[in-house]
Amino acid sequence: MTLPDGRSKTVSMIRLGILSDTHLPDTGEALAFLLELAERHFQEVEAILHAGDVVAPGVLAAFAPTPVYAVRGNMDLAMHEFPQKRLLEIAGVRIGLIHGWGPREGLIERVRKEFRNVPLDCLVFGHSHVPMCRREGGLLLFNPGSAVDRRGMPFASIGLLEIGDGVVSGRIIPLDD
Repeated sequence: MTLPDGRSKTVSMIRLGILSDTHLPDTGEALAFLLELAERHFQEVEAILHAGDVVAPGVLAAFAPTPVYAVRGNMDLAMHEFPQKRLLEIAGVRIGLIHGWGPREGLIERVRKEFRNVPLDCLVFGHSHVPMCRREGGLLLFNPGSAVDRRGMPFASIGLLEIGDGVVSGRIIPLDD
């Protein structure tokens, strides 16, 4: 199996940590929070996908040496490291990664249109702060929610994607326990 950064890995199950809408400043407290997430929930992941609104990219160093693939959210500055959207192919699974924009209503349709000509197995997005792990036909729609700002949701959350035998599945991980 080859990861997007070119590393080769022989494993039967690939795990990806999923974040969005962290909105964290570049502070020691923010870095400590992400280090705790890495140690507690993302110990065995091959990569981390961040679906935008990182705000302070320096805090992503908390996940080193695990590679982080991020996209730009509406709260992020324009940076070439954070494109508007990404297409990743991991273990034969095609994953679209995008933040999203506008009101919650219609968000799924808007982000799906961005990949309308691309056959995807999974679409990871953020923006709404509403966790979602739902399959529509052969497409897994996945929004990890927000690890820091629940906006009316019962808990803050992150996510985990697992890929095995060319199939992707997801799980929302509540953080408030």
